[in-house]
Amino acid sequence: METLLLLGFILVLSIFLGLELISKVPSTLHTPLMSGSNAISGIALVGALVLSADTQLQTILAFAAILFASINVFGGYLVTNRMLKMFSKKDK
Repeated sequence: METLLLLGFILVLSIFLGLELISKVPSTLHTPLMSGSNAISGIALVGALVLSADTQLQTILAFAAILFASINVFGGYLVTNRMLKMFSKKDK
């Protein structure tokens, strides 16, 4: 029970900290920072792959983590690629 309470406290604290940090970022820097930080989801992806699926609940959670982290990683790559195309020189 104490572990669950501690994990809940860490979750709520990280939510408030994340909201506070994101609200301080200027809008011109928001897209490059977010597309770069989406690659951090690769850590969640590796963690989900390493997760030992002993129970059905762990298997379902690992599948959801792999799905959402993959969407975040590939979406971040696509946003970064599109953003870089906006700044490249156009052929006449």
